[in-house]
Amino acid sequence: MGELKAAFERVVRASSFILGEEVERFEEEFAAYCGTSACVGVSSGTSALTLALIAARIGPGEEVIVPAHTYIATALSVLHCGATPVFCDVEADTGLIDPEAAAAAVSTRTAAVIPVHLYGQVCDMDALDRLADRHGLLILEDAAQAHGATYRGRRAGSLGAAAGFSFYPSKNLGALGDAGAICTNNRELAERARQLRHLGQRTKGQHVIAGYNERLDGLQAALLRVKLPHLDGWNARRRELGAVYRELLADEIGLLEVRPES
Repeated sequence: MGELKAAFERVVRASSFILGEEVERFEEEFAAYCGTSACVGVSSGTSALTLALIAARIGPGEEVIVPAHTYIATALSVLHCGATPVFCDVEADTGLIDPEAAAAAVSTRTAAVIPVHLYGQVCDMDALDRLADRHGLLILEDAAQAHGATYRGRRAGSLGAAAGFSFYPSKNLGALGDAGAICTNNRELAERARQLRHLGQRTKGQHVIAGYNERLDGLQAALLRVKLPHLDGWNARRRELGAVYRELLADEIGLLEVRPES
């Protein structure tokens, strides 16, 4: 609590409540954590996915494949950018998007696929990368529940063209209110996302695109900066508790498979 209180007081003293230094510092730290060159702080996980799609110029007349087993925000982000969500099935043993089902859902209008990492595990990105390469698709990770998850040594958020994170309070890296972020290695996409979150503003007084008001506030960024260094330890403890549950429930049906590479 002492660290959180100090962060709160720091923001109040600076009177930097929207964007500002705390947001910039958190973006740098979270990008470094995920292994990407850029992070764009936004107001929620939903806005992260929506703005990432718009920044990637996905829109009307195009289709985006999403797993049928996900939170509604995944599909809403596609609708909000003007595209059409196309649902595909998930793997029965993991609950994650089935690459074969995704392949079957591809049409001439398909522009992107959104793999949703769930339950601490990352989707089969090798298979999805092959699918994307074959059809020229953009991969946008929904990493709203995958902070710190890894796939073959790389962290969720660094495995596609971009990724959307949520910092809703119940997440394993949660703010004390709504917050989200886009991570990407695409410099142009990151810059466009920064403009989109801030009413289309490039520099003060110069608004170059029809943007939105989806900014991350300084208080949430400061609190997330306090919590981020603890994330790996918290995740390790969750894995320990998960192993206990799996042992105690070993004779029950319906337990999801734990992938060795994720």
